[in-house]
Amino acid sequence: MARLSPDTFVQWCRAAAPYIHAFRGRTFVVAFGGDVVANGPFVTLSHDLGLLASLGVRLVLVHGARPQIDARLKQLKHRTRSVRGLRVTDDVALACAKEASGRLAIEIEALLSMELANSPMANADIRVAQGNFVTAKPMGVVDGTDLQHTGEVRKIDAPAIRRRLDDGEVVLLSPLGYSPTGEIFNVALEDVASMTAVALQADKLVFLMDTPGVTAGKRKEFKRELTCTEAERLLTRDRDLTSDVTQYLPKAVLACRHGVKRAHLVSGRTDGALLLELFTRRGVGTMLTQDPLEKLRAGKIEDIGGILRLIEPLESDGTLVKRSRELLEREVERFVVLEHDRLLVGCAALYPFEGTAMAELACLAVHPDFRGGGGGERLVQAIEARARRYRIKQLFVLTTRAEQWFVERGFEEAGPSALPQKKQQLYNYQRNSVVLIKRL
Repeated sequence: MARLSPDTFVQWCRAAAPYIHAFRGRTFVVAFGGDVVANGPFVTLSHDLGLLASLGVRLVLVHGARPQIDARLKQLKHRTRSVRGLRVTDDVALACAKEASGRLAIEIEALLSMELANSPMANADIRVAQGNFVTAKPMGVVDGTDLQHTGEVRKIDAPAIRRRLDDGEVVLLSPLGYSPTGEIFNVALEDVASMTAVALQADKLVFLMDTPGVTAGKRKEFKRELTCTEAERLLTRDRDLTSDVTQYLPKAVLACRHGVKRAHLVSGRTDGALLLELFTRRGVGTMLTQDPLEKLRAGKIEDIGGILRLIEPLESDGTLVKRSRELLEREVERFVVLEHDRLLVGCAALYPFEGTAMAELACLAVHPDFRGGGGGERLVQAIEARARRYRIKQLFVLTTRAEQWFVERGFEEAGPSALPQKKQQLYNYQRNSVVLIKRL
């Protein structure tokens, strides 16, 4: 593993700090198939889960067992049928499901109990709680076929799970449910995970799967963010979605529609994908929300710190003229800011010139992680809309590095003499900024 430079390490820690603060005391439901345990990724995943627990995240883990059940049935040379993707769980298949779930739970507990010195789990002291938290009922007859011991979630004992979480334990749920009459049912892990997240009103539901996230459309575009409405549209129209996306995305939508704040579809095969998804701005998977994450709004005094962080690198390299905190505090009402998941990622300001029909577009900045996604263009459009409300006829910008970008958006080059008289007097000929004007 390459060694991080001190600067890179410090920058990463600072960038992760807002998420660390936000996640403390929050409830996450993390679901993964039996292949994650069978093929080895759970060893490193357990380190990442241990880190989340140490940061105060309340964790509920839901494991699957499909590969283990299939392997055991193959050993027994016993064939089962499927209806609409659901296994017909006969007596033999149920016995295999119980055996597989028991073995997996023991293996998961063992890895989460590890406290080896000089390892990420040193001094972790994780306690795992299991129990009959899932009440299930039979699926019954589907398309004329009795699914026998295949069930669906009827109820999640959320108060009992919360008590374990309050005691600092990690709760582990298997894909088995129990009936009040003492029967056992084989339940889909995505059903258990989504219903548990809803019952707990979890802050996050995370599905770890084979693929990195949702890709859709003719160009197979990777979707970093989706609203529930967008996801439902994809599920209806896109016939080329991967099998794990069609398996997990509907349950993610259901959870978000019923109060879960965020759902994530992330690769379970990529080392560190869970941490990269949760602790970086762009993430590495697909995040699902009820409403759009991005928001344009007027600047407020509370935004000054965020605006300064955005513009200081551009001031340092000469792209923007330096502005003091005091000046920004006096002029913050001139700003429009772009938020992404409550983080300030862009800003721009409008400065009308009294006695003229002209105004300056100034201080346009977008965080490097969000450039190329249209954020700058949306900020310019918001400034243009505000200018029109003020009956501004011409919008001008002074730039040293972004001339082509503005030209592509309808600005035309002009000389300093085209500026309002007051701005001409302030024009810095040593800086020699290009003057661009757009008629509104």
